[in-house]
Amino acid sequence: MDNLDKRPNILWICTDQQRYDTIGTLGNDRVSTPNLDRLVGEGAAFERAYCQSPICTPSRASFLTGMYPSSIRVTRNGNPAFPDFPPLISKTLADAGYTCGLIGKLHLSSAYRRVETRADDGYSYWQYSHAPRDDWREGHDYADWVRSKGADLSELVKDPAGVPAELHQTTWCAEKTIEFMRANRGRPWLASVNIYDPHPPFNPPAAYRDLFDPKDVKPPIFQPSDLAQQQKLAALDFQSTARDPAELDIKSPILPQTPTRQYVEAETEGARDALTLIAAYYAMIKLIDDQVGRILAALDESGQREDTIVIFTSDHGESLGDHGLILKGCRFYEGLARVPLIWSWPGAFKAGVRSPALVELTDIAPTLLDVCGLTIPDYMTGQSLLPILSGRQPPAAHREFVRCEYISAIDLPDGSVASMYFDGRYKLVCYHNHALGELYDLETDPQELADLWEDPAHQTLKGELLQRSFNAHMSTLYAGPERIGPM
Repeated sequence: MDNLDKRPNILWICTDQQRYDTIGTLGNDRVSTPNLDRLVGEGAAFERAYCQSPICTPSRASFLTGMYPSSIRVTRNGNPAFPDFPPLISKTLADAGYTCGLIGKLHLSSAYRRVETRADDGYSYWQYSHAPRDDWREGHDYADWVRSKGADLSELVKDPAGVPAELHQTTWCAEKTIEFMRANRGRPWLASVNIYDPHPPFNPPAAYRDLFDPKDVKPPIFQPSDLAQQQKLAALDFQSTARDPAELDIKSPILPQTPTRQYVEAETEGARDALTLIAAYYAMIKLIDDQVGRILAALDESGQREDTIVIFTSDHGESLGDHGLILKGCRFYEGLARVPLIWSWPGAFKAGVRSPALVELTDIAPTLLDVCGLTIPDYMTGQSLLPILSGRQPPAAHREFVRCEYISAIDLPDGSVASMYFDGRYKLVCYHNHALGELYDLETDPQELADLWEDPAHQTLKGELLQRSFNAHMSTLYAGPERIGPM
């Protein structure tokens, strides 16, 4: 692997709220993702990758630092600013000589009616778009781009037909990524590309929506007993209440009354059934895939593909009707906690790898440092994936468990605190301070329909898993600066 002797470019594409089961070649024949399928064929797909929080800011803070949200005390959306420590992986790479560019969303601090306060992030190229809305006075590069095309984003988002593909935030992300890659040819670069879709309000361009018939999509995971199960958990923070998937609770209580929220509610008022929303979700992913194809084609045309690692992932998933829920919050079902993770570097990484190993998004940052020959700091809890990517280690073994956290992550009344521990078979969820939990055997119950938390036959196992979960949490806490003396 001679390419490992040279620091590669890094094209890191991160969507927002994309589930693990939304890529054609990885098992969903109802979506259309030929370009992502190509990436899977050229590289490695980690089929059991988990985020460390099912909410945007804590998840993004975690994978950009290689640490758990609780360790860096970035556990919720709406923070005033990102802390000075630990450094972001983009800053570390910039200090090592990389030219780093941010395209799209960052969301490490509150972006409510403002451009978020930037950390010392290392980005010298900055094209910002927290969300496809025009509700900032200045600093919204995507809205400015739409205006440069002779259109008004604040009007486009009101159109039931959706923002046209040629003016869509996904398309803008591709345009700016291509611009960045071409401008920095010949020196190592990191492009952090953060597409807003397939995040709600489920409003793809009409031309893409028409490609997917709700009758043909993969239905949500649901059985009538889910409503009773979710009623037991109703006090916990979530952006919807459980309903039959034919009539989902799409209205989000998280936002105050604003024109944006009114639009979201109006847009989805006639489309609350899960199949219609899933079809729209697939349409957004199709647009993402088309624009990923454009980026990859530009990378090929520029002669940089052999020198570039491509990563595709998402910050967390989406309920999408599973168990009667829509949107996100304090739950840890597979659709929320499990995400796509694909790595590709022709000639350096093995191709066609399908890894069933347990993987966390915390593993991304140390892997990049490892590939670049940089020291992985002791404070990172992530583990490098390079042994699997390079073929030095079998693809089935990486972690003994994965963790996920929810700590008052969104602005809802309960301020819930919860944690997930998953060892590859058993998933233990603790809703702290509520005397509630869930326990699933994913080997016999992969759809998480049979909760074993109160099952008498599983109480000994539950006790063992509780102890392991507590030990895992304590072992991953950041212990502080390096010791310099005995006292």
